[in-house]
Amino acid sequence: MEQKLSCGVVVVRKTDDGWVSILLRAFHHWDFPKGIREPGEEPMHAALREVQEETGIDDLAFDWGDRYFETGPYSKGKVARYYLASTAQVEIVMGDSPETGEPEHHEWRWVSFDEAYDLGSPRVRGIVQWARQIIGA
Repeated sequence: MEQKLSCGVVVVRKTDDGWVSILLRAFHHWDFPKGIREPGEEPMHAALREVQEETGIDDLAFDWGDRYFETGPYSKGKVARYYLASTAQVEIVMGDSPETGEPEHHEWRWVSFDEAYDLGSPRVRGIVQWARQIIGA
């Protein structure tokens, strides 16, 4: 059985108070923008598409290259791959799910790495630590 790969981006923005990242909430779970890769789609392409669909952000700069962090299997064997990119865009427009026509998420927030760590599940905390280490924040 082929592993389901979910692709996303830790989107960060430099502010006067330091780095912030965008987190999206679905029910009680906070996570970075991500979604399932479509058949034949390159992981980076899937990550860009998901960020655009879920946040409206389309001006990502991969200042730290194309390195990524993959989580261990979760939720029926999915693996999530996260890239790291910066944006200057502040306003978020949460998109509707192509399947349901309803918003996929209930809330979004720009948060510090400390706040992201506190809001996130253990799976998300590993991603926060990885991104923070690369940025040197």
